[in-house]
Amino acid sequence: MAAAFRACSYAVFLTAFFATSSMASDHYSYDYQPIKGVYYPSWAQDFGPSSINTKLFTHVYYAFLSPNNVTFKFHVDDQAQALQLLNFTSTLRAKKPPVKTLFSVGGAAEGAAFFSRMAADPSSRAAFVHSSVEVARKFGFDGVDLDWEFPQDSTDMQNLAYLLDEWRVVVEKEAGATGRPPLLLTAAVYYSADTFLSGPARAYPSVSISKNRTWINVMNYDYHGKWDPTATGAQAALFDPKSNVSTSYGLGSWIRVGVPRSKLIMGLPLYGRTWQLKDPRFHGVGAPAVDVGPGPDGVLTYAEVVKFNRDHKAKVVYDLDTVSVYSVAGTSWVGYDDTTTVTVKIGYARGLKLRGYFFWAVTGDYKWRISKRASQLWSI
Repeated sequence: MAAAFRACSYAVFLTAFFATSSMASDHYSYDYQPIKGVYYPSWAQDFGPSSINTKLFTHVYYAFLSPNNVTFKFHVDDQAQALQLLNFTSTLRAKKPPVKTLFSVGGAAEGAAFFSRMAADPSSRAAFVHSSVEVARKFGFDGVDLDWEFPQDSTDMQNLAYLLDEWRVVVEKEAGATGRPPLLLTAAVYYSADTFLSGPARAYPSVSISKNRTWINVMNYDYHGKWDPTATGAQAALFDPKSNVSTSYGLGSWIRVGVPRSKLIMGLPLYGRTWQLKDPRFHGVGAPAVDVGPGPDGVLTYAEVVKFNRDHKAKVVYDLDTVSVYSVAGTSWVGYDDTTTVTVKIGYARGLKLRGYFFWAVTGDYKWRISKRASQLWSI
């Protein structure tokens, strides 16, 4: 009875939310192309760029390229890697419809130290910037995405501003000299502009970002995970009644510091995070846990979650407070997004008049279920 009431309440919530969002969007006309982005992991096996359904996306990010840690330049000397890059851009350009391509620099595995060293010196910044433009043009990319995870202090943030300022100047100068359209310059950034969960207080250089980035991809996920194994968590919660660790707070913080809504892209995960419950009788969001659950480092792609639910006859629960969904089978607990939660999030982003959304990562979906739902909703 309680489960039925909860499901009914959720449906009512969805209906009311979208009625409000639709009315808001009726009074707002987008005068720019919406962004429907997705990251492509270059290490993906049995999933080449030809497998991407380009009807569902406008931009695809090749993840990742990293510069040399001494010269700070990109050295694509390996023939196999060069062919992979050329195949990536040419394949996606030839698809119907074609999509724009960018290569993303860094990623979580790169860490923060390299970027801190590179951005601290004008000569290393110049080497990095000029090399990024050369590689983008050589291999047919439409732009470059900076994924610095994450600037560690106020000095890093100031140097990031210098880097963005100088990068824009070089890109504009190159476009003027060659007659080509300027390269797109994007960045993957922390979920919030002004709140960090560890380390010294610091804020992104919002003025420089607003001026020098075509848009930013806000990573609205990884709020909870293996680093907090004692309690389950909604890793991409839209709301959190107990803290500011949520998508609604994060996006709001970027708006408050003045980054134009037309440059804000909401992040959506195509994966879930897992825990092992302390007691299967207590399985809500925040329930006691003893360790990570199924999957490497407690991570399952959405496709793997679908299989997990089917194979284990898992109980699926929608959490109204966080707008998230989780599955329970015995002591295994998986928190993730599905088509229902993504429906709400897309409506929320459109209500905020953001530019669009992006997914990490393209290989995680199940039969394009979530990607298709998001694309349809942003086309209405």
